[in-house]
Amino acid sequence: MSDGDRSDEDARDAADPTDHDWPVLESVAEYETGWYTGGYDLVELPDGQEKRYYWAELPPAVVVVAVVDEPSSLGLPGEGRSVVMVEQYRPTIREHCYELPAGIVEDDETYAEAGARELEEEVGIVAGSVELVEDFWCATGVLRHERGIVYAADFSRGERLLDGSEFLAVRTVPLEEALEVARGHAANDATIEGLLLAREDGYLP
Repeated sequence: MSDGDRSDEDARDAADPTDHDWPVLESVAEYETGWYTGGYDLVELPDGQEKRYYWAELPPAVVVVAVVDEPSSLGLPGEGRSVVMVEQYRPTIREHCYELPAGIVEDDETYAEAGARELEEEVGIVAGSVELVEDFWCATGVLRHERGIVYAADFSRGERLLDGSEFLAVRTVPLEEALEVARGHAANDATIEGLLLAREDGYLP
C-alpha cells in the first residue's frame, strides 16, 4: 500500500459518517409498474466518492393481528381461541404461505382504517376496535416501503370481497401454535413481526 493510499484510508477511518448528510446528486425513476416504482439515487459518500443506490418504492402496507375466541361463531374454520390467518400462493417465491391478513393502505386511510377494511375484505369479519401496534420502514437497503402492524378485536360477521387477483383460503391457528406456524416453511416476515410485536406489547400471551 502506498503512503497516499494509507493516508486516504486513515482519513476515511477517522471521519464520522454520521456527520455527513450524503447529498443526493441525482434521483432517477427508471420504470413504473403500477405496483411500484424503481430507480436510483446518485449520492455523495462520506469520502467524496459517488455511488448509485437502487431502490423500489411501494405504498405503505398494513398487517392485521386478529385473535378470535370461537372461530365458528364468525363462520370461520377451527375451534378455540385462535389467530386468524390466510393461506395463499406467492408466485415470487413459488411457495404457499400462512400469513396474517394484510394489504395496501389506500389514500387518506390510517393503518387502523386500512387494517379493518382488509380484514373484512380478506376474511369476512368486522373488527369493533383496531389499534396500531407499530409502524416502521422495511428492508431499508433497497425498499422505500412502510409497514404498520395493527391489533384487531371485538368481531362480528362481515362480507368477504376479494380483489380479482386474490385467491386466499381463510385459516385459523390455535393461539399457542401461531408463532410456530409463522416460523415454519415458508416463513413470512410480516407475519412473524406482527405476532412478536403484538406479544411484546401484551396483546398476545
